[in-house]
This record gives sequence, C-alpha cells and structure tokens, in this order.
Amino acid sequence: MNYSLKQLKIFIAVARHGSFSRTGEMIGLSQSAISHNIKELEGEMGVRLLDRTTREVALTDAGRRLANRVEPLLDELHAMLLDTRSFGTEQNGRVRVASSQTISAHLMPQCIASSGDLFPDIQILLRDQSQQQVLNSVRNAEVDFGIVIDPGYCNDLDTEIILHEPFLLLCHEDNPLAAKEQVPWTALNEARLVLQDYSSGSRQLIDRAFAELSVKNQVVQEIGHPATLYPMVEAGIGISVLPALALPLPSGSRLVIRPLVPEVNRALMLVKRKNRSLSPAARAIWQVVKQQAQILTDKRKKYGLDFNP
Repeated sequence: MNYSLKQLKIFIAVARHGSFSRTGEMIGLSQSAISHNIKELEGEMGVRLLDRTTREVALTDAGRRLANRVEPLLDELHAMLLDTRSFGTEQNGRVRVASSQTISAHLMPQCIASSGDLFPDIQILLRDQSQQQVLNSVRNAEVDFGIVIDPGYCNDLDTEIILHEPFLLLCHEDNPLAAKEQVPWTALNEARLVLQDYSSGSRQLIDRAFAELSVKNQVVQEIGHPATLYPMVEAGIGISVLPALALPLPSGSRLVIRPLVPEVNRALMLVKRKNRSLSPAARAIWQVVKQQAQILTDKRKKYGLDFNP
C-alpha cells in the first residue's frame, strides 16, 4: 500500500471533528483537498472509511477500527519527534573524550574546568591513552572524539587542527647547550638522547626531523610517560627533545629548555569518525577544547615558552 502520513493525519482529523468543513478550519485545508486525500487513502486501503451525507461525515466500522488504532500511534510519533528535536538542542549528558598523556595532563584540565563553568550539565569522561589507542577508540565509537598529534592522512576520520607547537631541547643547566639562546638541531649530532617511545605521536616527527637534517644520535632510553623525561635528563642520562605542551618544567629542577632551530612544529588536532554527527553536548565540548587551545597559544605568544599555565 502506498499511503502517506499526511493522509492518515487528515483522516484522524476528520474522525475527530466529524465534518470536512470543521476539519478544514482546524488544519488549514480546503474541503476539496480533504476529500481528495480521504479518497486516495480509501483507494489504497481498498475499503470505505467514511460515510458522507450532506450534513455529516460518519466513520464506517472499518474507519472506526482504523481510527482507534492509528490515533494513539500518531500521538506517540508526534511525542517522539518532539523528544528528538529537544535532544538536538540540549547541552547535557556525558561526553567521552580520549587524548594522549601530554594532552591529558596539560590541556584537558583547563578544558574540563572551563566546560564545568559553561556547561554544568555536561560531564566529560576522559580516557588517557596512547596515540594509537586514541585513534582506535574514535574509530570504534568508544568515545565521541579524540585529541591527537597529526596522524597523517586518515580517510575514515574528520580532523581539525587546533594548535601548532614547537619541539624544544631539554637539558641540564650544566650542559654546554644550556648556554645558547637557541640550539641548532645539528648540535644534537652524536648526542645521547632520552626520548618517548613510539606510542607517542611525537616520536615519529622527531625522528623525521633528525633524518631530514642528517643528524645522527644515540637513543639511550625510550620511555612511555612524558613526565619520566625530566628525572632522566636531570640525572644526566641524556638530553631530550619534547613538545612545548609538556611545559612547565618541574618546580625546583635544574633543567632548562631551549628553542631548536630551524623550528619544527607538531600539530594537535581534534578527530572524530567521518560523516558522523556529534551530539549537541559533544559539539559544545569540541568548541571548548578549541577555545582552550587558542588561549594556550595566546599565552605562549605573550609570555614565551616558560609561562606557567
């Protein structure tokens, strides 16, 4: 059968009001348009639904049976559509976000605090994961979106860059490189390095920078958590390269940072599944993360790399 929701709604309206003219006044259609739709519905149903006289319109037994069953269904459908429209504008509920360790430690606290002020009815559930785990969580719909270091081209993800930040040299204050205002990457040739392992999205970018500048060095320790870099370097095990987001340095340490030249940046980006809409709450938090990344960028421009966020 090829009937329409409009035909059913007109039929129910006629059943309620018992008159084409009164129905027309209520729903804003002419009597002829109402009659035409009823005839089409009866033709599809193969049964007469209304008995028409010059004075009134009465339901047949088949029409009464249909009206009794269809009317509550239309009411339920209307309520469901209103609920869906309401959901499309509400900013509440839970938002699941995944990010790598450095991002979780140095960007997400500000994002969670800001969202608490702006959207008190939204709860952020943060997953602190390695870069690849974040991407997998997004792909598997375990989170609403993720924040990662640029993973390169991914045809199954929608991405938006929110922050560019430079890589920096980390060394002990007694290291000769600490006396320089800025340090060429080539000065790290033959150096002993402590670097994050390949679970970090930064490692491949650092390796690429060394390769492009023909810098040879020895990686003496590979660690998983970025905070481990600081005691390793302070103990004299080696020097390190780290992103600016890892600042500030631990209080009371004898460590220094120096800009590396030429400047090599990494891009932080928001990622979500391609062609999948975010909920209103998730869209709100997506915007909060963008705003906090911009605030971080503005602070660095104003105060330099040593600011304490």
